[in-house]
This record gives sequence, structure tokens and C-alpha cells, in this order.
Amino acid sequence: MSAESETSANRIASPESSPGEFPAEVEMSLVDHLEELRRRVLRSLLAVVVAAGACLVAVKPLVRLLEVPAEGIRFLQLAPGEFLFVSFKVAGYAGLTLALPYVLYEGLGFVLPGLTRRERRLVAPAVAGSAVLFAAGLAFAWWALVPAALRFLVSYGADVVEPSWSIERYLDFVLLLMVATALAFQLPVLQLLLGALGLVKAQPMLAGWRWVVLASALAGAVLTPSTDPVTMLLLSGAITALYLIGVGLVAFTERLRPA
Repeated sequence: MSAESETSANRIASPESSPGEFPAEVEMSLVDHLEELRRRVLRSLLAVVVAAGACLVAVKPLVRLLEVPAEGIRFLQLAPGEFLFVSFKVAGYAGLTLALPYVLYEGLGFVLPGLTRRERRLVAPAVAGSAVLFAAGLAFAWWALVPAALRFLVSYGADVVEPSWSIERYLDFVLLLMVATALAFQLPVLQLLLGALGLVKAQPMLAGWRWVVLASALAGAVLTPSTDPVTMLLLSGAITALYLIGVGLVAFTERLRPA
């Protein structure tokens, strides 16, 4: 067994914990905790840097892929070195996305030994669901939000101006919209965890649906990089639907909870 594996296993339950709730833990000093955390953070950062470096090598195909929704638009480099900085930005976003599973793995490796058996049973499906929803959010933004936003923005002034866009401004718009949507798709996971821990109930959450619709509209306005109503309506509608899915998950956990 490696030194780090021994370190990860050396966690202790609090005195008030029930016997057997924390399996196979022994005492571990604060310095050892911090040292393990430092190693895991450094490895996670290294994974992001390596993934970003690999994406930087293939950044031009990535940029061409991101340009696909903007059919017929002419992209310009408005300042010296603009595309160079854009390349680093695109590689950074792509590298972080690719390295995210490993970062989650390192985070779980640090957190899981300190959780109870019940909490461990919650974390694994929550992390898996979070990864699936993150990918679903990226796909929803790519296939629905970005094309809808671009169609509206291009058609609005098509009879007045010819669209020629800055490549940096365009990629900022696309990347921020995709990341914001992927983060918004984490809402059901958060609801599920809170419900499983008994912090929220399904019935009160459903009763406040009017406030949810209002909050979704505000979130759609804040998270959308553009100001077009089409994108905001699509995103706010998706957030509302995700909230209702989360309410269903909370109700499901309530049924499974022993009386």
C-alpha cells in the first residue's frame, strides 16, 4: 500500500459517531491532512495543465468546431495577437473540461475517507449525476442555446449591417454560455443532496414554483452573455424543468427514507 493510500485511510470518527459508521479509520494529524490536500491539488492542477497543453496543440480544429454554429459569419482578428490569446483561452476551457473527471477523482479520494457510510452512498451517485448533467448542459448549450442566440442576433440587423465579428468576442460568448449552462444543470444534484440529508422537503419546494419561475428568469438573464430574449427564455425554461426534476428526486428520497 502506498504512503498516500495509508494517509487517505487514516481518518477517525468523532466521539459521538455510532460504532461502525466510519469503517477502518485511525487518527490522522492536521499536518498530514494538509499535506495530502496539497498533493491532490497539485496533481489536479498538473492534469489541467497537461490537458490544456494537449488542447493547445489542436486548438485550430477546436476553434473551427466552435465556429460551426455561426454559418456564413466572417470572423476578424481586430488586434495583433488576438487569436494567440484566444487560443490559450480555448485550450484552457477545453483542458479544464477534459481534466474534470480526474479532478473529481482526486477530490473524492480526499473527502470519502472522512464521510460516514450513509454519506458515501450519497456521494457516488451525486458525482456521477453531476458529471452526466455537466455534459448534458454543454450539449444543450451547443445544440440549442448557441444556434438560437446566433440566429436571433444575426437576423435582427441583417437588413442594416453585414455581420463581421471579432473572433475573441464570439468565442467568449460561446464558451461562457456553454459553461454557464453546464453549471446551471447541476441544480438537481444539489437538490438531491439537500433532500437526502433532510434539509429540504419536496412539498414546500413544489409549492414555491412561482418564485422558481421568477428566479429562473433572473438566472437566465444573468447567465446569458447576450441580451437576446430567445436565449434567456430557453435557459430559464431549462432551469425551471431541472428544478422540477430535482423536486421529483427529493420526493423519491423521502419515500426511501425509513419512517
